[in-house]
Amino acid sequence: MQEIKCPHCGKVFQVDESGYDQIVRQVRDREFEKELARREQEMERTREHDRTVERMERERQQDALEAEKERALGEKDREIEALRAQLAGADTARQLAVTQAIQEKEKELSDRSTRIAELEGQLAGKENESKYKEASLRQRYEEQLRLKDDQIEYYKDFKARQSTKMVGESLEQHCQTQFNAIRTTAFPNAYFEKDNDARTGSKGDFIFRDFDGDGTEFISIMFEMKNEMDTTATKHKNEDFFKELDKDRREKGCEYAVLVTLLEMDSELYNGITDVSYRYPKMYVVRPQFFIPIITLLRNAAHNSLQYQRELQIVKNQQLDLRHFEENMQAFKDGFARNYRLASEKFSTAIEEIDKTIAHLQKTKEALLSSENNLRLANNKAEELSIKRLTKNAPSVKAMFDAQHEGEEN
Repeated sequence: MQEIKCPHCGKVFQVDESGYDQIVRQVRDREFEKELARREQEMERTREHDRTVERMERERQQDALEAEKERALGEKDREIEALRAQLAGADTARQLAVTQAIQEKEKELSDRSTRIAELEGQLAGKENESKYKEASLRQRYEEQLRLKDDQIEYYKDFKARQSTKMVGESLEQHCQTQFNAIRTTAFPNAYFEKDNDARTGSKGDFIFRDFDGDGTEFISIMFEMKNEMDTTATKHKNEDFFKELDKDRREKGCEYAVLVTLLEMDSELYNGITDVSYRYPKMYVVRPQFFIPIITLLRNAAHNSLQYQRELQIVKNQQLDLRHFEENMQAFKDGFARNYRLASEKFSTAIEEIDKTIAHLQKTKEALLSSENNLRLANNKAEELSIKRLTKNAPSVKAMFDAQHEGEEN
């Protein structure tokens, strides 16, 4: 039996299984029909909405097609009007084109005439400039030739008034006087003296050294002065003295070598400051008038690189310290390796001795264990010892013990 409570009055009544099933079926069928009707209504509304949307889309497409047709018709009308305007203005355009072409040709002819006039003016200016440069170069070369001729005449007169011995000495004196005249202002820390050290077998004429405020030398030059009379039988060349000058430079520890020379006066190669380092390193050949300039150039260049030299020296010192550190480290490694090798050898020897001692103790242990076993056996034998065993093969002795035993009992 199933109990069912009325939702209105709250009364409870009982129904059997069949009645309960009928009630459930009725309720279920009613709900199904209601749900089916609701879904049919929703589907009908959905179909109606779809039909409305489709109708609106067809109307929108129709409106778009009509608008496109109207736009195309408008464009065609405008094209027709444009063509009519082009046809109407064709004659005017042709007349304007002809007029414009004539004007352009006239302007082109005018521009060409102006350009020709400009080019003619530039050409005239170039010719004037060329003439001016030519006159300037001619004047400069004539001035240089005049100075050269004056210099040659001066030195010819100078040498003519000197003896053969005094020619070289006068050139040295001339250079020394030039240097001493500006020593205090231009080279206050410099050393410039004759090279009197002939212990190596030869010597130069002058040695120049300059120092910074800390007393550090940053430039050194070996000088050689060479001159000869026009009447000298043997004419020398400048390169005849290069090898000896380079030898003197290296033996006296100088950085540069300079040959101050009046030899080969007609040579174009030696008319100024000539770098001959392609023959010997850091060697220059100069005329006497360039004696002070070559010192100034080399000295200033070396002074400018002094900071780099100091930094280089610091790096070298650091490298030297690093090399010493590596040497100390290597010495420590070598000493440690030697000590480790010796300790390892001693350790190996000690291990061998310990192994020998262990083997000896093992043998002693085995001997003691063997002795203990023998003592145990002896003790067992002693415990098993009895008069019966002792007299087993000695009947007379057994009889004596039996007799004594009986006497003790009596």
